Amino acid sequence: MDKQTKAKDFGGITSGGHTPLTYNSYLMVDALKNLQVCQSSPAHHDEPLFIVIHQAYELWFKLIIHELDLVVELLNQNNVRRATHFMRRVVAIMKLLVQQIHILETMTPRDFLGFRDNLNPASGFQSSQFREIEFMSGLKEERMLQHFQKDEGAYKILQKRFSEPSLGDIFYALLRREYGFELPQPLPGADEQTIKEMEAVRIEELLKLYDENTAFGDLLDLAESFIDLDELTSLWRTNHVTVVERIIGFKRGTGGSEGVGYLRSTLTKRGFPDLWNLRTELK
Repeated sequence: MDKQTKAKDFGGITSGGHTPLTYNSYLMVDALKNLQVCQSSPAHHDEPLFIVIHQAYELWFKLIIHELDLVVELLNQNNVRRATHFMRRVVAIMKLLVQQIHILETMTPRDFLGFRDNLNPASGFQSSQFREIEFMSGLKEERMLQHFQKDEGAYKILQKRFSEPSLGDIFYALLRREYGFELPQPLPGADEQTIKEMEAVRIEELLKLYDENTAFGDLLDLAESFIDLDELTSLWRTNHVTVVERIIGFKRGTGGSEGVGYLRSTLTKRGFPDLWNLRTELK
């Protein structure tokens, strides 16, 4: 795929060497500035802030997905170092997103209430791109698909992401294929004892990555980038729930979710649990 085709697939524009571009036309600045449509009437002063922050999140989510798709492609080609390079880009974006949420704290609770009711029944819970990132990271909950059944486009994409191997699956496949790692996975419905025994085998194998006397340095860097992604996603969730509680307390979400109660239940999610659990076994 050439660069021009990729630009079109990503939703960008290209001159094709025929039309001279300006900064504004290349970035479609006029179109961007017209995408903040307030629901309050008259428009509340802080609603554009709320819209811009969330639109910026969705743009960054789009780029994260773009990079993770390439990471998957590179791992399937056994290109570990290049995959790690793009994982580090994803990590850099996530660090920015962890900080960006705090801009919402410049909005007082009463100011948010000035336009919050106009947002019903929309909710951040409905961010399909964030669910894509979760699925790609291995955080797959089939019940999440139900929330997108009325959005045909998003539902189709999420179904595909749900059925595809996660980053962890692809990483394990690489370790088995190229390095002979034994990484058994229990079948659906396996008993708890079998699950624990297989986890113990996987962790024992993965400990090899952390042995300073082995030549798995590139693989270790990749594994740690997965931990970075998990950690920063957890930090983002923590900051998000704190900001939400600060602004609306324990009110229900605009989409009908439990609000802070639900958000708190997500704080312990891990996309790469083996990489976390093996730390207990390190000597």
